[in-house]
Amino acid sequence: MRIRTVADELSLEDDLVIAGDNAPVLEKLPEGAFDLVYMDPPFNTGQPRRRDTVAVRADSGSARIGFGGRSYSSRLLQTLRYEDRFGDYLDFLAPRLRRIRKLIAAHGTLYFHIDYREAHYCKLLLDEVFGRDAFLNEIIWSYDYGGKPRRRWPAKHDTILVYVRTPGGHFFDAEAVEREPYMAPGLVGPEKARRGKRPTDVWFHTIVPTNGREKTGYPTQKPEGVVRRCVAASSFPGGWCLDPFAGSGTLGAVCRQLGRRFVLIDSSPTAVEVMRERLTPERECGALASSCLQLSS
Repeated sequence: MRIRTVADELSLEDDLVIAGDNAPVLEKLPEGAFDLVYMDPPFNTGQPRRRDTVAVRADSGSARIGFGGRSYSSRLLQTLRYEDRFGDYLDFLAPRLRRIRKLIAAHGTLYFHIDYREAHYCKLLLDEVFGRDAFLNEIIWSYDYGGKPRRRWPAKHDTILVYVRTPGGHFFDAEAVEREPYMAPGLVGPEKARRGKRPTDVWFHTIVPTNGREKTGYPTQKPEGVVRRCVAASSFPGGWCLDPFAGSGTLGAVCRQLGRRFVLIDSSPTAVEVMRERLTPERECGALASSCLQLSS
């Protein structure tokens, strides 16, 4: 894996993490090169996004009481934040989507991950850029965490809009996707129950667990299980995948697991550092340390 900047020459020889605004980077990537683009742009909530990483320890002298009546104290390790607001969100997305369409291979697919605030507007924009006949699916990722307001139905899902480069000519490997248990296994035979069923367009999947292996502490980090379904179904082994808003680098982690190649782009030095930590084997860290420190300064 190589870490590059907008100013560098770019070629698809090694997996890439590219630091900088994705608009000029996208112009430098070869057209028709990517089996899959997973796009998880800021959701335009209008609020700064923040995630604190906290260390907790037992402390008999503390006034803070937790589970089982045990006393504990906590210490803030780091705070990650970014601004999630744009004056005109669709004008921000439109030129990037037009370029991304050209980067997708003839058999390729775009997975556009968004939440309920902008999903309907983005659907109209994607219809305009890709064509309504290129629309393949609306996937609902359902989860259950966080607060639940009492004056409306709690919003506990994201939307993934799926578009193909060539209507009817896209690659899709249904058998490569991890199966899930039947909700009523007694209604099917034992063999079917053991095998499980292929997921539908509604995915029930937990968020990244607080103490889980995947946890990086990056705001809005998406779980590998959600992204892995997209990559497994819509890319060839050894094929190239692109994430222009890469954040914590979940697409890269999934590509490593599934034998795909990746290009990850993000303008945040914090994101680039998180991806370096997550995706660079320890034996390579020394060789890349100077360039990584330069990018995060």
